[in-house]
Amino acid sequence: MKQPQHDRALHPPGAQERAEIERIEARRTFLKGAAAGTLVMAFGGAAFAVAADDDPRLGTNRPDGRPRLPPGQRLLSALRPMGGEPGDPSAAAWRCRIHGDCDRPTTIDFATLLRMPQTSLRADVHCVTGWTVFDAPWTGVRLSHLAELAGVRPGVRHVVFEAAHGYTANVPLREALRPNVMLAHRLNGAPLPRPHGPPVRSLVPDLYFWKSAKWLTGVRFVRADEPGYWETRGYHNHGDPWREERYG
Repeated sequence: MKQPQHDRALHPPGAQERAEIERIEARRTFLKGAAAGTLVMAFGGAAFAVAADDDPRLGTNRPDGRPRLPPGQRLLSALRPMGGEPGDPSAAAWRCRIHGDCDRPTTIDFATLLRMPQTSLRADVHCVTGWTVFDAPWTGVRLSHLAELAGVRPGVRHVVFEAAHGYTANVPLREALRPNVMLAHRLNGAPLPRPHGPPVRSLVPDLYFWKSAKWLTGVRFVRADEPGYWETRGYHNHGDPWREERYG
C-alpha cells in the first residue's frame, strides 16, 4: 500500500507560524490520546488505535477458561486492513457456491443471503501478525445454517472457504459449525468496508484471521483436508491463537 506523499509545495508567507500552531495542536491531541490510554498510529497508510494497557478486558477469561487475549498478541481498538488482492465488492454481482460433498449444492446471491436468518454478534479477532481486537460487531448468516441447507454428507471433515483470485482457507468442520462462524456482510453496523473483503467474507474468530477469507466466492465441504493459500506457504495448517500456531 502506498504511503501518503508529503506536500512539496512552497509555504506562502506566514506558513511557518501556522505550521508551528498546527504542530502544537497536534501534540496536544496526541497527549490527550495518551492520557486516555489510546494512541492513533499510522500503519501502511491506514490509521488504527492501540488499546490501553489497563483495559479491564485484558484480565478476563473466555468461557472455556483460556485468557481472552492469546499469547503474543497486543490489543487494538479497530481492525487493521491486511491487504490482499481485492475481489469485486459489488453486492449485486456477488455469487457464492455452496458445494462439495453435499446433497443439495447451490449458488446464492446477496439478496438470498439477506433473506436467510441473520445473526449479529460481537467476536474477538486475532491476526497472526500479533494484533487482537475485542468485541468487533458482525452481522451475517451462520455457516451451520448453510451446511444444513446444503445437506452435508456424513464423512465430511473439513470446510474450504474459496475467495477471489483462487484464495482458499481450510477449517475443520467441527470448528466451522460453531455458532460464531458465519458469512459476514456487515461490520460495525455498516456494510463491510473495502479493505475487509466486501460484500461478504467468512468469519472464523477462534482461529487466526487469515482463515476468515475475504471477498468470498464459495464454501466447499470436503472429506480430506486441503491446505489453503497460506497453509501451503508455511503458515500453520490449523491456526489456533492460544497455541500460537502461526507457522508450520
